[in-house]
Amino acid sequence: MPIDFNVDRLLTELTLDEKLSLLAGQDWWHTAAIERLNIPSVRVSDGPNGIRGTRFFACVPSACFPNGTALASTFNEEILESAGELMALEAKHKGAKVILGPTANIQRGPLGGRGFESFSEDPYLSGVATAAVVNGIQKSNEIAATVKHFVCNDMEHERFSSNSIVSERALREIYLEPFRLAVKHAQPKLFMTSYNKLNGIHCSSSKKLLQDILRNDWNSGATVISDWFGITDIVDSIQNGLDIEFPGPTRYRKPEILKNLLMCKTETREGGQFSIEHIDARARKVLELVKYFVEAEQSTDFPTNEDDHNNTFETAQFLRRLGNETIVLLKNETKLLPLDKKDDIVVIGPNAKAKNSSGGGCAALNGYYTISPLEGIANVTQRKTGDIPYTKGCDNHKNLSNLIEQCTNDADPEKKGAEMNFYTQPREVRGKEKPFDSYIIDQSFITLFDYKHEKVDEKKRLFYCTIEGYFIPKEDGDFEFQCQVLGTALFYIDDKLVINNKDDQTAGNFGFGSGTAPKNNIVTLEKGRKYKIFVDYGSGVTSKLSQSIAAGALQIGVNKVIDAEAEIKKAAELASKHDKVILVIGLNGEIESEGYDRDNMQLPRRTNDLVTAVLKANPNTVIVNQSGTPVEFPWLQQATTLLQAYYGGNELGNSIADVVFGDANPSGKLSLSWPLKNEDNPAYLNFKTVMGRVLYGEDIYVGYRFYEKLQRQVAYPFGHGLSYTTFKFNELDVSGDDESLKVELSVANTGKVDGKEVVQVYVARTSPSAVPRPVKELKKFKKVALKAGESAKVELTLSVKDSCSYFDEFHNQWHLEAGKYQVLVGSSSDDIHLIGDFEVKESEFWLGL
Repeated sequence: MPIDFNVDRLLTELTLDEKLSLLAGQDWWHTAAIERLNIPSVRVSDGPNGIRGTRFFACVPSACFPNGTALASTFNEEILESAGELMALEAKHKGAKVILGPTANIQRGPLGGRGFESFSEDPYLSGVATAAVVNGIQKSNEIAATVKHFVCNDMEHERFSSNSIVSERALREIYLEPFRLAVKHAQPKLFMTSYNKLNGIHCSSSKKLLQDILRNDWNSGATVISDWFGITDIVDSIQNGLDIEFPGPTRYRKPEILKNLLMCKTETREGGQFSIEHIDARARKVLELVKYFVEAEQSTDFPTNEDDHNNTFETAQFLRRLGNETIVLLKNETKLLPLDKKDDIVVIGPNAKAKNSSGGGCAALNGYYTISPLEGIANVTQRKTGDIPYTKGCDNHKNLSNLIEQCTNDADPEKKGAEMNFYTQPREVRGKEKPFDSYIIDQSFITLFDYKHEKVDEKKRLFYCTIEGYFIPKEDGDFEFQCQVLGTALFYIDDKLVINNKDDQTAGNFGFGSGTAPKNNIVTLEKGRKYKIFVDYGSGVTSKLSQSIAAGALQIGVNKVIDAEAEIKKAAELASKHDKVILVIGLNGEIESEGYDRDNMQLPRRTNDLVTAVLKANPNTVIVNQSGTPVEFPWLQQATTLLQAYYGGNELGNSIADVVFGDANPSGKLSLSWPLKNEDNPAYLNFKTVMGRVLYGEDIYVGYRFYEKLQRQVAYPFGHGLSYTTFKFNELDVSGDDESLKVELSVANTGKVDGKEVVQVYVARTSPSAVPRPVKELKKFKKVALKAGESAKVELTLSVKDSCSYFDEFHNQWHLEAGKYQVLVGSSSDDIHLIGDFEVKESEFWLGL
C-alpha cells in the first residue's frame, strides 16, 4: 500500500518547535528529521561538477565531471541530460537526495572566481544547459537538483555584502533569464539564493525574487534554501520565502528567537513581526520536498550509504566522451591536427603533468582518479609516460601543493601519503595522549570545514593534529616549501622548524578569506635522501585572525626552485629536436576558485615567454590551454594550432589526447566570447565592489552583445569552434505563427571525416524599436552528427515570445513588439551562413514563462 505522506495533515500535527526545526538544516548536509511523525531527514551534497558526499575531509571518491563552461561548450542538450542522469546515479552512491547544482549565473566578464562553474555569458545557452542537466538529474524522480545562485552572484569580491546595482531590464533579460528557462523547461525542485544584495536587498530576504518572481510570475514549486551561511536576516527571510537556512545548527532561526518574534494571538498582535502563517508556509515547502522523495522511495527510511562503486568502465567511458565534446578547436591553420600516433613528439608545459580536473572551492572534490594530459597522450599512443620526452618549461602555480601526494609514511608504507592524527590537547601539553582519530591523507589541501567527532565539542570545534611523512627529492637543489592555514601550523623538516604560521599570521584568501596568507621558505635538499615532514596543526579557533565559520583547513606544498630562463631555454632546445610539440599550458584550481576573483586575464608567471620560445624553436606546436574562463594570448598571431580544453574532470587527459590524435573530432563551441585583453571586456570598469556596491554598467550588453554593438574585435567570438571536417548550410526556410517559429535548413558534411556541427540560430530585430536592442541574440541551437559526405534536414522550433521580446521597465512586463525580424543561422556568432525574415503582426505584453 502506498505511503500516505499527507502534508496538510502533518502540518496540523507538528508542534511549533517541530515546525521551526524544519526551517534550518540539522548539520552541514541534512535537513531536520521529525522522528515522532516519521518525517525523514534529506541529505544534500555539492555540487555542480560532481557529488562529494557528506564530508570535505576524507571524503569518498567521486566522479568529477568537466566544469560548467566546458559542459556548455558541448552545445548538446542530449549529452548534458545524460550527464545529469549520471550525476543522479552518483548522488545515490553518496546517499544524497539533493544535488547542490547546477550553477546558472552569468559571466559578466572573464575574471570571476567561479566563472568556470557557471555555463555561459549568454542567458539562453545558460538556461538551456541548466534545464538539460536538471532534467537528467530529476529524470528518475528520486534525486532533486538545486539551481543556484539566485541571482547575480557573478563575482567573488566582497560577495557576502556586495550590492549588485542592476537595471530591471538587464535583470530580466540577462541575469534572471537562465533561471526562468530552467523553470520553464525543467521545474527544478530547489533554488539556492546568492550571498549578495540585489539593488539594496539581500537575495535571501527578497520578496521580489522569491515570492513575486519565482513563485508568482513563474509558478515554481521549488523549495528555496540559502547558500551556506548566506542568511543575514531573521524576519524578512521567513516572511519573504526562504524555506531552509543552511548549514545547521541554525544561527538565525533558533526557536527561542523565532517565538519571541512571532505575532501574539491577540487582536492587536502587538510585539510580533511575523505570523504562524509564515512559519506554516515555509514548513509546507520543506514537507513538499520530503514528500517528493518519500513517494519515489515508497519509504521514509532513505539510504545513507557512501561508496565509490560507480567507478566503473561505463562511467569512465561516458566522462571521456563528454570531455571530447567540450574541447574547442580554436585554430588549425596548417592542418597540424590531428597528429599521427607514430609522430615524433615532445610534451612541454606545466599543465601536462598536472591533474587539473576542476576549478577550486565547493566545486572541487576527491575524484576517483584523474588522468593528466601526459598520461592521456601515453594511453592513446600506447607508450609509457617515461618514454615520452617531457619538460615543464616554467612554473604556473599560485600557491604550492603536491607535497603530501609525494610522501610515504610509517603507518602504511605501501600507500602514498602522510599519517594524520587528531588530539584534544596541543602538542606541548598532550603528554602521552593517544590520538582519537587517524587517517592516511593523500592530498596537500586538507579541508576540515565540517570535521566532526564525538571528542570534539561542536560549538568550540577545538582540536589539534599532527601530520607525519617522508619526502624523498628526485634531484638535488633548492626546494621551496609553503604553508597556509585556517587555524595555526608549525612546519618542520627533520625536526627543524621551517615555517611558523602560528605566532605571526597575516590575513589572506585561504579558507574562503578566513585564513592566512601563505608563508614560504627555501631549503636545500639532496637527491634520494629521506626527509621527515612534520606539521603541528591547531584547528580554526586557534587562529590569531578573526574566527571562521569553518572548523579549519591547511595547505602545504613544495616546488623545486628553477632558473626560469634556463628552463625556458631547455624547453625550446628540446622542442627543436623533435618533429612536433604538444605544449600544455593554462590555469588551475588555485587561480580560478570560489572565494576570490582573478586579478587579471594573464597566463601565470613565465607561461607566455615559454610559449613564444617554443613556437620560435618549432612552429609545429600544438598549444593546449586549460582554463575555465578566457586568458590573454599575446602570441596568438605566431601560433598556428590551438585547443581550449577547460577542466575536464576524471578523464581530462584521455579526452585531450583523443582530440589531439583524431580519435575524436572536436565539436565544442566557445560558451564565452574570448577577448583579446581584459580591458576589452564589457565589465572591465565595474568588476569590483566599490564602497559596498558593484554597478552593472554594461546593462544588457554582456559578452557578444557588447562586442558586436561596439564592433570591438575579439580573439575568438562566442560560439566559435572548428572541426577536422567542413560543413555547409543550405536551403533555409522560416515559417510560423503568433506563438512559434519554425526554422528549417539542410546541413552537409563536405569533408572526409565524420563530425558534428552546431547549428546556431540568432534573432535580430530589423524594424525600429522602442528601446536599444542587441545586434542579435542566440535563441536556439542544435548539434548535428553527420558522416563524411552526409547531409541532413534540420528543423528547429522557436518560441516567438521568448525570441523577440524585451523587458519593458515602464510597464514592468515583457513586450513582444510587433515588427520585422531576421533569423540568422551560423556556426558562431560571427560566422553567419543563412538569413531569413519573419514578422510579428501584433504586440503583446506578458509575464511568466
